Amino acid sequence: MNYRHAFHAGGFADVIKHIVLVRILNYLQDKQAAFRVLDTHAGAGLYDLASEEASRSGEWLTGIARLMQARFSDAALPLVVPYLDIVRAFNPPGELKAYPGSPLIARALLRPQDRLTACEVEPHTRKRLIDALRRDTQARVVDLDGWTALPAFVPPNERRGLVLIDPPFEAKNEFERMASGFAEAFAKWPTGSYLLWYPVKARRATDELARAVAAAAATSKPAGKCLRLEFSVAPQEAGAGLVSTGLLIVNPPWTLAAELRTILPELEKPLGQGGAGRFRLETPKP
Repeated sequence: MNYRHAFHAGGFADVIKHIVLVRILNYLQDKQAAFRVLDTHAGAGLYDLASEEASRSGEWLTGIARLMQARFSDAALPLVVPYLDIVRAFNPPGELKAYPGSPLIARALLRPQDRLTACEVEPHTRKRLIDALRRDTQARVVDLDGWTALPAFVPPNERRGLVLIDPPFEAKNEFERMASGFAEAFAKWPTGSYLLWYPVKARRATDELARAVAAAAATSKPAGKCLRLEFSVAPQEAGAGLVSTGLLIVNPPWTLAAELRTILPELEKPLGQGGAGRFRLETPKP
């Protein structure tokens, strides 16, 4: 598997992940105290949807492009608009030419007292991220492997915040690394929020990851809560590309589950391919 950000920018998996990211950061804004976002596998920050990578997959056409045209109920609209407004801010009025990655979405929601640490080791990608952030004093780009940074940068000085773990899944043991990396970081910072993204290709691997993360969260003091979200746009077929995406949210805002039950049903039709998509939202058992 290889899910490098540039090839999947603006696809349905990004849409789901970034809607949840925005909801969590909106919640963190409710308290005046500062927070920090740690993005362990940050990517380039901003993606040209006409680039070779984005054009090759075309995923954004059935992802963010559809969502920008979708209609939402009065209940769901205010929950989705903050995310859509950030995407619009990186594009000319009425057009869709670029898509912001997680670091720029997070940066858009930082207040003056908040900070972002974004980790990226690939030199060309890191330079693009630095350029995209314009050497922002609130955003630090670190030349450090995300799995090394994960336990090294927690807990942050702010003692509030979110860790986003979104690796490319190039290595065969990426699921195991995610589980062990999360457990090590959570043991050091059990009061932080964590957002873990994973591709849904093999049910056994995803179920084992969910159980491992839930177990690590449950055994800490204080015990952490865990929410599992999976969204599918089409049935899984052998040799097919990514059609299902997953998120594990540890220490989610208390409002998040209800917000997602409002939002997700209204994403099934616009994001579904050859029919409506489907989602599952549950509390995983250790």
